[in-house]
Amino acid sequence: MVNTILSMRSTERTHNEKEKIIMNADSAALSLEKPKAYRAIFWGGLIAGTLDILAAFVSSGLRGGTPTRVLQAIASGLLGADSFQGGFTTAALGLVLHFFIATTATAVYYAASRKLKVLIDQAIVCGLAYGIPVYLVMNLVVLPLSAVTFKTSHTFSAVATSVLILMFCVGLPIALVVRRYSK
Repeated sequence: MVNTILSMRSTERTHNEKEKIIMNADSAALSLEKPKAYRAIFWGGLIAGTLDILAAFVSSGLRGGTPTRVLQAIASGLLGADSFQGGFTTAALGLVLHFFIATTATAVYYAASRKLKVLIDQAIVCGLAYGIPVYLVMNLVVLPLSAVTFKTSHTFSAVATSVLILMFCVGLPIALVVRRYSK
């Protein structure tokens, strides 16, 4: 009976040691995964944010607007109409907010791609499609809850332009960067 108890304790100890080894291997895998996540989110946010803001500058410029005015319009989401009186400072705030939003969009896509492998396997199609919910969230949630005092145009042309920009300049680069860091 004593031998049986000792044998059970020995088996129990061996089992616990195996669990520790497995847990350490899992922890190591997770720690290796975190830098990839950070890189994917950083680069995705940076690339998508850059392409999107450049598209906004061009689009606004074609209508006589300036990059400073575009960035102040972004800052008006927090500051309201006062953002247009703040000069370079509110333009800089607008740029920071813009890249925060682009990075958040990347983080959402990255998190979803951990559960939905199709987002990695079909990155081009899924990335282009991702521009549509980004448009919807921005226009149906973010802007209505913000302090912006101007109205955005909802003509077919304006909506189509915005959606296409978000598909090609935001969704697609985010998906491709996430795919790149997921392999």
